[in-house]
Amino acid sequence: MGRDYYAALEINRNATDGDIKKSYRRLALKYHPHVNGLPGAYEKFNELAEAYDVLSDPQKKATYDKFGEEGLKGGIPSDSANGAWSSGYVYHGNPEKIFRLFFGGDNPFADFYTADGNEVDINFGGLRGRGVKKQDPPIERDLHLALEDLFYGCTKKIKISRRVMNEDGHTSSIKDKILTITVKPGWKEGTRITFPKEGDQGPNSIPADIVFVVRQKPHPRFTCRNNDLIYTAQISLEMALTGFSLEVETLDGRLLNVPVNDTVHPQYSKVVTGEGMPLSSNPSTKGNLIIQFTTRFPEKLTAEKKQLLKQALAM
Repeated sequence: MGRDYYAALEINRNATDGDIKKSYRRLALKYHPHVNGLPGAYEKFNELAEAYDVLSDPQKKATYDKFGEEGLKGGIPSDSANGAWSSGYVYHGNPEKIFRLFFGGDNPFADFYTADGNEVDINFGGLRGRGVKKQDPPIERDLHLALEDLFYGCTKKIKISRRVMNEDGHTSSIKDKILTITVKPGWKEGTRITFPKEGDQGPNSIPADIVFVVRQKPHPRFTCRNNDLIYTAQISLEMALTGFSLEVETLDGRLLNVPVNDTVHPQYSKVVTGEGMPLSSNPSTKGNLIIQFTTRFPEKLTAEKKQLLKQALAM
């Protein structure tokens, strides 16, 4: 009557390719002789390998479904006019080869042990020692944002391409996905946004986390220091010594008129309270605007001007 490969894998004849792979995965782990010392385990393991070798191959499976084991192994009439018979299937008799090809790698049990080589006591269909899968290391990507994005907040949509396991649990394909990042007002350089397990999927590992790290784009007028905005104004020596009024355009488009009545020395800065970046914990509260100064000195002075300066500074 011939061997029933479907019965060996505990599936029916309507089983899909995914069903075949899923059943082989479960039974091969259960009856592998390295973890199952019961009598007859190796024979069962070998039977499973032959059944999977046939049913996972569309051509072999079609021949088996139509002609049974006898036709599969004995050969069947070909389509040629001379009545020749096709060569029959010969099982190579190496169940470990099938097992390794299915699970990948030279040591399919590498993930069943901890780092120190000890077995993890987890029952899995008769398999003792299957350990927790290891997660791939995080994947970090820079997220470049304008200072206005960090001031107001915004929404960024980023398309990623990643490897996703198919329903059969064994093969994979590349698919795109859109990740949405809601930037909150007051986020700073270095803020990290984590999307757990959005990396490539694999049969023997946990997908990596994808981490976006905020990087602030250069701004033409401001730099950031914690929650404060730093603005640098160029002034003349006359302005530094006699006072002036400075106009500063804010990030939200307002014009601030800032009077400076002090003498501007090299370490001097003017602080305007509440005109900095919003606090991420409380966006209604803002840091400060700190104005720093670069003084332009005259390249030359006439003797008359030097004398006038000496007289003025001596008073």
